[in-house]
Amino acid sequence: MRVEEGFQPTPFAEGNAYTTDVVLPSLLKRLAPPEVCSDVDRDLTRFGDVVLTTLRSLSARATEPKLVQYDQWGRCIDDLQTSEGWRGLKAIMQKEGVPAIFHERTHGEYSRVHGFMKMLLATGESQVIFCPLSMTDGAARVLEIIGIPALQRDIHSRLVSRDPTAAFTAGQWMTERPGGSDVSQTETIATPAPHLSSPYGPVYSLDGFKWFSSATDSDVSVALARTGPLSAGSRGLSLFLIPLRKPLLRAPTDPVPSPLTNGIRIHRLKNKVGTKIVPTAELSLDGTEGYLLGPLNQGVKLITPVLNITRVHSAVTSVGYVRKCLAIATAYAKVRAISGGRQVLAANPLHVAALAKASLVYRALSHMTFGVVLLLGKTECGVASVEEELRLRLLTSAIKAFAANHASVVIEECMTALGGQGYMEENGFGTALKDALVEKIWEGTINVLALDLVRATANPDVLPAFLQWAHCIIATISSQLTTTLTTPIQTLHSALTLLTSAYTPPIAPLIPRAALFLFSNIASSIYLLEHALWAVSAKEASAQTDVEVFARWVEEGGLVESVAEVERIMREARKGGRREEMDRRIVFGEETRREGHLGVSAHL
Repeated sequence: MRVEEGFQPTPFAEGNAYTTDVVLPSLLKRLAPPEVCSDVDRDLTRFGDVVLTTLRSLSARATEPKLVQYDQWGRCIDDLQTSEGWRGLKAIMQKEGVPAIFHERTHGEYSRVHGFMKMLLATGESQVIFCPLSMTDGAARVLEIIGIPALQRDIHSRLVSRDPTAAFTAGQWMTERPGGSDVSQTETIATPAPHLSSPYGPVYSLDGFKWFSSATDSDVSVALARTGPLSAGSRGLSLFLIPLRKPLLRAPTDPVPSPLTNGIRIHRLKNKVGTKIVPTAELSLDGTEGYLLGPLNQGVKLITPVLNITRVHSAVTSVGYVRKCLAIATAYAKVRAISGGRQVLAANPLHVAALAKASLVYRALSHMTFGVVLLLGKTECGVASVEEELRLRLLTSAIKAFAANHASVVIEECMTALGGQGYMEENGFGTALKDALVEKIWEGTINVLALDLVRATANPDVLPAFLQWAHCIIATISSQLTTTLTTPIQTLHSALTLLTSAYTPPIAPLIPRAALFLFSNIASSIYLLEHALWAVSAKEASAQTDVEVFARWVEEGGLVESVAEVERIMREARKGGRREEMDRRIVFGEETRREGHLGVSAHL
């Protein structure tokens, strides 16, 4: 039989990425005032078609970068070559206003919502182009806050430009071999270069080795380097702006110089599990020229806006991969016939139940993520209350970890919803899964972020600000809904009480990770409740569904399990930490090495 003969599978058809989405249009309507909502809705509707046409075409032409380290004469040239597709994706997103929308602030605090919704729609077709654009966004914010006039004029304006021929992208160099996420062990040394001058600030010469440099094709980077003694740890680090190539300012038609022009040697490109299209490299700095940003030895504090912004970008990226994979799975369910052709998957209760669980996660992550996004926008525009700024301090780390943790699981479920077709590279599940996994690592693993929440709660005002907000939302439930939602509301009240106990010192060593998930499950539940209450009040057609989503998420989304886990850890901690010792034995077999092969009876 020829392939053209016999049964012919029906290809699934994805609709407009925005208008067919079950979350974003309604979420936008709740978050933004009518005039802003109308404007942004128009732009996202237009862009929803761009995602499936222009972006998808460019994405298919993006290939892995290539590093040519020597020319035919044996001269070191470190020529980094990227593909037409990668450059095209970068250009179109710059034209579309990422990151420009965030900094133009046409819609004030809602500009973050606008730009991040656009980014979420594009993520599945972006080949991780938002990695450099997120760091560009963060660097622009740093220069907005502390940049001197020359930096504002020449660098900041290019970082936020919509013109790809003039726009800059920025990297972020923090990670080094000794410490990973622990920047206190930074080896790169910055030495004053008094014989050099620059309009961009005091000139320093940097020498060191940067272990992970994502988007090495960028124009500039913000970097930490040591200006104090090693004994000072992170308090001896300063922040610098580094041109990757010199001259930094040049005509669009000029050839791109090698990074060797600023003493930067590309040691090698990283061979990563995913994000293959992103040129991530190991860099040697040898007399590299950099410009001091802000006061000496304040680098960690000054680079914090970059970390906060890129962590939000990471969360949006995780949710973006979920959106694409769920859109494919639901589209396929509408055309795939089963039971001898008598039923499509969309009419099969068991299949739809699996998709409903995936959609539940997508809804919860989307609402929590854009709750954080709006707080970020308010803070940047100076309209956030003190309590909102305190909530943002907790939520930024939490949503990054929570979204990354859930994304890969949902992607796998959506992949299996297509059966064998889901395992085909053409549908993009494999790329999405491998690329999404990095969100569990870069800008802090879940454990690192869990410890950050512990540090945040050391401020006695932070957790109460969150608790007050949560209780205020719960208090607005009507008496009719209170009856309907008795069980989930009781569960939330108990979880909020436990959250206070979890973050009350002394905090047991095993509490931070479990407490992060408890906090995140509570926060996402409150955001879903807030949306459900709005939908009921506004008489939205989706009101009944939104109430059901909230109730299911509380009861089935992980909150109950988080409560049980925190209670177990706290209970066992009171017994003297036996579990930590047994963990070590389970992992490393320490009793065998310590006592020899004595057999089980020796330990009873």
